[in-house]
Amino acid sequence: MLVEPGMKSKHIDVSGGGPALAQNPFGGLSAAGLPSSAAKSPEHGGALNAVAPDNRKAPNRNRGRVDVVRQTAGRGGKTVTVLSGFKGIASRELEDLARAVRKASGAGGTVKDGTIELQGDQREKAEQVLRDAGFRPVRAGG
Repeated sequence: MLVEPGMKSKHIDVSGGGPALAQNPFGGLSAAGLPSSAAKSPEHGGALNAVAPDNRKAPNRNRGRVDVVRQTAGRGGKTVTVLSGFKGIASRELEDLARAVRKASGAGGTVKDGTIELQGDQREKAEQVLRDAGFRPVRAGG
């Protein structure tokens, strides 16, 4: 691209022929308050002297009521456990919760229209998983 005299180019010259950096951005920093070089992290062959703070948020223990219902009507006599009433939960988290309930109960199931359906009467196991996730399971219906 040809640039007329007096006009600036929109491109940055990366050929390496430009001026060297005039200052060190880290030159004014001091090492006061930093751990000594003897304190190495475990992956570098040493023991870590200071314990890093845990910045993870504590799980929310009041995520709302979830109805746990056992149904047989309209399912050819088969028993199904339906978990419904999830408020403010993303579909991805609902899928993960359904996977955890299926794994704990050893039964199949699916997510339909914001509810979790499990094969068989899995109310006790589903309630335990829901309590662990911070929900308040309530048995409703038959």
